[in-house]
Amino acid sequence: MPFPSPVAAQRVEALAVAALAVVVTVAAGYPWWSLLALFLVFDLSMLGYLRGPRVGARCYNLAHSYTLPAALGAVAVAAAGFGDRIDWLGVLAVAWVFHIAVDRALGYGLKTAEGFEHTHLGPIGRSRSERPR
Repeated sequence: MPFPSPVAAQRVEALAVAALAVVVTVAAGYPWWSLLALFLVFDLSMLGYLRGPRVGARCYNLAHSYTLPAALGAVAVAAAGFGDRIDWLGVLAVAWVFHIAVDRALGYGLKTAEGFEHTHLGPIGRSRSERPR
């Protein structure tokens, strides 16, 4: 059986991360729909494209990397360990991870400076349809 392409493997992996985020949210006692309620907040990073593709890609990639939500989650867990319950921070971190994972599962990867339609997972939108078959 052939191995999937690296892009397909990353998309399946992202789907597993999104499912884990739902499980963590429900297990923590929060409604699953809280992930949907916060979903579009993280796409405000696309406003960087108003300043051009280079700034847009930087803003988008900053908000669509697992680094910041992982740090936010670590702060929430550490605070809980010291008895300071800041649950909203943990929910925000998990919702952020869920957003990134769903985006990646759908093929919306990190952006290049060439423009919004150029990602590390391949072209999206018009660029994808213009690609030779």
